[in-house]
Parts: sequence; C-alpha cells; structure tokens
Amino acid sequence: MGLGYFWVFFTFLGYCFQAQVSNSLTQSCNTKDLSALEGFLSHLDTGIYGWSNASDCCTWVGVDCEFSSVLGNRVVGLALGNKGLKGIVSESLPGLHQLKVLNLSYNSFQDQVPSELFHLKRLKVLDLSSNRFSGLIPPDTDLPSLRIFNISGNSFNGSQPLLARSVNLESFIISSNQFSGSVNTGICNTSSRISVLQLSWNKFSGNFPIGFGNCRYINELFLNSNDLMGNLADDLFGLPSLERLYIQNNRLSGPLSDRIGDLSNLTDLFLSFNGFQGHVPDVFGKLEKLQYLYASSNLFEGQLPPSLLNLSTLRGLHLTNNFMDGEINLNCTTMVNLDSLNLGSNRFHGRILDNLSSCSKLKTINLSNNSLGGQIPENFKNLQALSYLALSNNTLCNISGALSILRQCNNLTTLVLTKNFKDEEMPVNGITGFESIMVLAIAKSGLSGSIPVWLRRSSKLQVLDLSLNQFEGSIPLWFGNLDHLFYLDLSNNSLTGEIPRSLTQLESLISSPNTSLEEPSPDFPIFWRRNQSSNILQYNQVRSLPPSLDLSCNKLTGPIWKEFGRLKKVHVLDLNGNNLSGSIPDELSGMGSLEILDLSSNNLSGSIPASLTKLNFLSSFSIADNHLSGLIPSEGQFSTFPNSSFEGNKGLCGNPLPSCEELQIPSQQSKEPQRNKSTIKRIANGIRAIIGWPFAIGAVAGFLLSVILCTMTGILF
Repeated sequence: MGLGYFWVFFTFLGYCFQAQVSNSLTQSCNTKDLSALEGFLSHLDTGIYGWSNASDCCTWVGVDCEFSSVLGNRVVGLALGNKGLKGIVSESLPGLHQLKVLNLSYNSFQDQVPSELFHLKRLKVLDLSSNRFSGLIPPDTDLPSLRIFNISGNSFNGSQPLLARSVNLESFIISSNQFSGSVNTGICNTSSRISVLQLSWNKFSGNFPIGFGNCRYINELFLNSNDLMGNLADDLFGLPSLERLYIQNNRLSGPLSDRIGDLSNLTDLFLSFNGFQGHVPDVFGKLEKLQYLYASSNLFEGQLPPSLLNLSTLRGLHLTNNFMDGEINLNCTTMVNLDSLNLGSNRFHGRILDNLSSCSKLKTINLSNNSLGGQIPENFKNLQALSYLALSNNTLCNISGALSILRQCNNLTTLVLTKNFKDEEMPVNGITGFESIMVLAIAKSGLSGSIPVWLRRSSKLQVLDLSLNQFEGSIPLWFGNLDHLFYLDLSNNSLTGEIPRSLTQLESLISSPNTSLEEPSPDFPIFWRRNQSSNILQYNQVRSLPPSLDLSCNKLTGPIWKEFGRLKKVHVLDLNGNNLSGSIPDELSGMGSLEILDLSSNNLSGSIPASLTKLNFLSSFSIADNHLSGLIPSEGQFSTFPNSSFEGNKGLCGNPLPSCEELQIPSQQSKEPQRNKSTIKRIANGIRAIIGWPFAIGAVAGFLLSVILCTMTGILF
C-alpha cells in the first residue's frame, strides 16, 4: 500500500512537471520584451526576415529566450549579425532588461548608441561591430556580467572605454574606431582573465604603455596601426600565454630586446612599419611555436640569425625593406613548413642558392631589390607550389635558361623579373608552358628581339609589362584575344607599324577587369612601375593597378582608331612619342573612365574634339607637340589643364594659350589691303572699259571716298 502510494505521487508530480514544461514552451514572450523588440523594429529602414506579427517573439529569428517561473519567457539573446539591417538603434533596446547576448554586427546601424545599453547588468555579450555608430562610450559603464565586448569597425571617439565592473571580461575589441590619447592598461587589473585585447586602427599615441604584464592570461594583443612610440615595455615579455602580438604600423623604435625569446608561446609576431634597429636577435630557438615573423620596413641590419634559418615551425618570413646583408642561407631541410619568403629591398648578395628549392611548400618568393647575381638554379623547377616569384632589380643573367626552368612551375601565376638580364635577347622559340601566368613583368632590361610569340598561349594573362627594352617589329594582332588583359605596357621600345585594331577589342577594358588573383600579404611588393613624377612607383597589389594601355615612346604610325571609344574601363591611354597621324577621333569621349590621356609628340592634325569635355575623370591631358589647330575647348576638365598640355601646336588658340583674336588679327590686317586693292582694280577696269579714263578716275575716287566715310562712320558709331 505504501509503495503504491509513492508511485501514484511521483507519477502525479511527473505529469505536473510535464505540464509546466509544456506550458513554458507554448507561453509567449514577456510583453515588455515584445514591446521593446517592436520598438526596435520600427526604427529600422529594413525589415527583419523571420519577425512575424505573432506575439511569441521567442520564435523570431535571432531571438533567444529563457524561461523563469517568476518572470516567464524573457528575451536573453539578440543575435542579428550580418543581416543587412539599416537604421538607428532605438531607445527601446535597453528595455530588454534580461538580455545576456546582443549581437548586431555587420549591418548599417548608425547614430549614437543609447547610454542605457551600457547598464544592462545581465549582459554577457555585446557585439556592435562593423556598423556606423559614433559618439562617446559613457564613462559610467556598468556591465558586471560582460564577457565579450566588441564595438570594432565604427566611429566611436574619445578616450579608451573603461569597463571597471566587468571583472569576468574575456574579450575586449575596439579596433577600427577613432579613440585617442594614451592606452589604458588598467583593464588588465580590473579584468585579470582577459584573453583577447584588440586596440588596433585607432589614434592612440604616446609611449608604449607599461601594465600589459598584468594580463596574465592574454592570448592576443593587437596594438597595430596607431601612433605609439618608444621601445617595448619590459613587462610585456612576461606574458606566458601570449600567442599573437601585432604591433606593426606604429612609430616604435630602438633595438628589439632579446627578451622577445621569453614569449615561448608566440605563433604570430608582427613588427612591420616601425623604426626598430640593430640586429634581429638570435633567440628563435626559444620560439618553438612561431609561424609568422613579419618585420618589414624597419631599420634592421646584419645577417639573418642562425636560429631563424633553422626554425622548423616557420611558415612566413617577411623582412623586406631593411638593411640586412650577407647571403640567404635558409636551411630548407629544417624549414619544411615555409610557404612565404619576402626578403626584398635589402642588401643581400651572392647567388640564389640551390637549397632554396628544397623548401617545397614555398608559394611566394620576393627577393627583389638586392644584389643577387648568377642564374636561376635549375632545381627551381621543383617548386611546384610556387605561385608568386619576384626577382626584379638584381643582376641575374641568362633569360633563356630562366624561362626554360620557370615554365616548369605549373602553378606560377605572377613572375616579375624586371631590371635583370642586361642587353640579352628575348627567346622566341623553345619556350612552352606559362599557361597559368596572370602577371608577367620583364621591364627595364634592354632586351632585344621581338615580342615573344609564346605569350600567345598565356590566355589568363592580366598584366603584361615589357617596357624599357629594345623590342622591334609590330605589336601582335593576337593581343586582342587575351580576354583578361587589362594592363599592357609596351612603352619605350622600338615597335613599328600601326596600332592593331584588335587592341580595341580587349574584353577586360570594355567591361570590368577580372582581377581574381589571390594575392600575398600587403607588404609583398609584386609590381613596380615608372611614374612621370617619381620615375618609380610601387604598386603593392595587382588590384591597385589602373586599367591601362601604354604604347608610348615607340615608332608607331597610322591613325588613332575611333574604336578606342569602346574601352570604357580604361584609366590610362598613353600614346605619346610616336609618329601617329590623322585627327583625334570624337569617339574617344566614350572612354568614360579615362584619367590620363597623353597623345603628345605625334603628327596629329585637325582640332581638339569638343566631345572630350565629357571625360569627367580626366586629370592629366596632353596633346603637346603636334600639328593641331583651332579653339581649345573650355568646358569640363579642360579648364584645369596647364599651358604645357597644349604647347607646340602653332594653330591652337584659347585659354591657356593666347586668344584666337590675338593670333588672327595680324594675319587679317596683312591680307585686307591686298583684298581691297584687288577689288578696286576690278571695279576700275570695268568702268574704264565702258566710259574711258576720266570717268574711271572720278568713279574710283568717289568709291574710295565712300569706303573711307562708311568706315569712319562705323567706327564712331
């Protein structure tokens, strides 16, 4: 009887519990929370997919609820990241008093955030990243339960926010804002368990702060792209858990301390674009987990430290633009994981060593702007993972051998060999491969011969620079079949013949260029190009190259084709220094993206088409030293061009050259007496033939007197 009683009792309790759970699942959300969400929705310029008119807001997309026997279903989470929402965060949101998670990242919210949002005592996650919020963060912020704070990618300003009561904070991210002043490391005292601290891309200044040593559990410290100065604080090197240290793009200086080796858990060390000097410390034997060392654009000198050359975990080594010297003696037998090597713009000398090819995972190599000589090693053909190779501005020789080797690198997409192979001859035959090449630059080498026909098979070619060589012959017609070509520089050669019409059919210059190339990091300088103002201009990435046709300084003849007007995506058209003739086509006005147009030093005639004033983006224009005549257009961008854009054309007039009246009046005065004398003579001869000399003389005198009186009357009038 007793056991049966207990069985009935517990069965009854089970039914009651099930009913309670069922009731909680069907119960709609709290009316105050519903009102807050509806108020938030009313302030948006866009709707939210999945938010219906039903009263149970707990079923809405991105809304998370928890059940409380006292409070009912309460909204505790709002995760609306990356929904494409636009509008202003309304005052209704702080009404969600039970909120624990707020994620509004990657939308287009704007204006100031309600201050009440920073006083939600239950809030654990606040993510407002990648919006357009601005203003100040309230100094009396009270978020005692907060663990994740992310307001990156906005326009907040003022001093660094203080979260004094957020003792459980784990992630503090305020990157890409406009905070200024000094970095406050007090957060390491109030939130001692913080693991992620990202303050990059702000306006913080002053000396590198002391106090990060109190962040004992920190894994990531991002201070890059600020205005910090001085040397690294010594307590920084006592962080046993630090894995990622990003301090590039500041004004830090002095020697890099040997104590950097004490950060034994480092995987990423980014020091680029500072003023560190002296030798790179030989402490990498302690950094057994280091994968990336980026220390480009500093003042480091001396040789590569031996411990660095034997680091088996290293994947990326970037030391470009320093003053380092010696030979490049990588131990590729040990460095089995190396996939990116950037040692350009230093003082390394000697030959490119054979053992470099043993780093079989290498995808990107930049050794440009050093003093490396000799030939490219034969076993470079084993670098089957290689996609980027930049060796420009060295003293390499044997271009035929180099191309024969590199053509066997089947994944090679970018090859920059500019300023090597001095005065050699470009091979025409015996070269195959390069079907995957997208960027090829062999400029400023004095190469002779003709444009290589084997490029015809490189159908993926996007960028071709063969400038500043001694190539002869004509421009190949098959260039027009390279549908992806958007940057062509054949300037400063000895090319002859007409410009092939096929160049007006380049698909990437008619529609948008296809720059689908996956490029290395921004400090990997891929391409170097001449510039009128500085002779050399570095473009770090292919995508930053303007769509261009540069055929200047050759011996080209014939007309400028009107079909060039099809090339709506061209930014630069440079045809100066040739022997082109004929008129400037009206159709060039169809090149709506044109920024630079240089037709100077040719044999062009006729007038300047008034239609060119429609080129609204034109910032540089020259037709100097031709045989053009007529009035210079004055509308649009033409009112901004200097005298030098038009000089050397005797028949041109109008601003900024002398006015057309000034040029025409002298010539009219010299011709007018002759015209009048001829007219008078014809009249006199006619009269004399009719009535004889006496009357003729009187008639002529009367005619002259009438002309003089009419002229004087006209002047007085």
